[in-house]
Amino acid sequence: MTMFSCCFGKVASSTGVVGKENNRGSDMDINTELVDVENMRCYTYRDLRVATEDFRPENKIGQGGFGSVYKGMLQDGLLVAIKILSAASSQGLKEFLTEIIVISNIQHENLVKLHGYCVEGDHRILVYGYLKNGSLDHTLLGRGHSSINFSWEIRKKICMGIAKGLAYLHEEVHPHVIHRDIKASNILLDEDFTPKISDFGLAKLFPSHLTHVSTRIAGTQGYLAPEYAMRGQLTRKADIYSFGVLLLEIVSGRPNQNRLLPVDEQFLLERVWQDYREGELVRLVDPSMEDVDTLEACRYLKIGLLCAQSLPKNRPPMSDVIRMLNDEIDFREKDLSGPGLLSELKSYKTVKNNTSDMTSSGSEPFDDSRSYGNTTTSFSNITYTTITER
Repeated sequence: MTMFSCCFGKVASSTGVVGKENNRGSDMDINTELVDVENMRCYTYRDLRVATEDFRPENKIGQGGFGSVYKGMLQDGLLVAIKILSAASSQGLKEFLTEIIVISNIQHENLVKLHGYCVEGDHRILVYGYLKNGSLDHTLLGRGHSSINFSWEIRKKICMGIAKGLAYLHEEVHPHVIHRDIKASNILLDEDFTPKISDFGLAKLFPSHLTHVSTRIAGTQGYLAPEYAMRGQLTRKADIYSFGVLLLEIVSGRPNQNRLLPVDEQFLLERVWQDYREGELVRLVDPSMEDVDTLEACRYLKIGLLCAQSLPKNRPPMSDVIRMLNDEIDFREKDLSGPGLLSELKSYKTVKNNTSDMTSSGSEPFDDSRSYGNTTTSFSNITYTTITER
């Protein structure tokens, strides 16, 4: 079991350091917040300039709303991905601190490795382990140019790895961690196609004595659980819903939303549910796969639907999902209810929230969480939350 140190409470505090939106904070303020963090190195800006050959354009491997990512090699020979947060990034100081502190306290094969950070002048930089095969969003789902052959065996390995990473966060770490932004662009692949869950800037701690946390909405449309998107009720079941959608994407090779398709086919979850009711799930199995076990692939699609059911109580815990993926336990299909469909959220693109967050045990400070990365995400400010398109 992994226990979080009390330093996380500093991130949740309402001090001037973390309470002001887009406040980058002084070096002293940030280092004070991170003083108790273990297993994390503070790099100098010069260290990272040397590692990237002065941030040569040839070493740039990513670009998003958060800033840029460069491939680099540290003095000890370690290959790293260096994520430079731009001053205009939608990621605030709170998310920067949250990511460092959450990741520093957990280690798992299916979670991204954060080696350290740099806080120097206006520079806010995160240093991750380098992952050769990039994100699912850019490879499998066609948002980049990839020659990778995603066989059925590789896809099964990816599905299982993500499930194990989430089960670790939800059930083995104490207090539990809710990621809040499980999506294809936050799943990175190493050279052996082992998936790594990344981007913990929106993560929430979830003590076991709470039934749910009511908080401001943050995440990505298409992956947001309906009870969270509509009412701000956050539990581990919200991550499980997102995993269900991601599972459908991996099996079908299609993004959860594609506006280039006919209107009745644009939303993957709705299409899968329709084909399931018609007994034609096989139509959704990615035809580009060779040697695919279609019965097994259809079973994975059913598990995805099970995870994405509209009622949170009907979604299985991630430990059960792992056993289902392994075909160790089955579920009664007659109990499978309809999913929370994306079309149902269209009238909730603007959701009014109170100006303070509440948990079942009391209140917590205002949460100005903003996601960052290659995918458009929802965000909140003092009066409302806007859910944007993926």
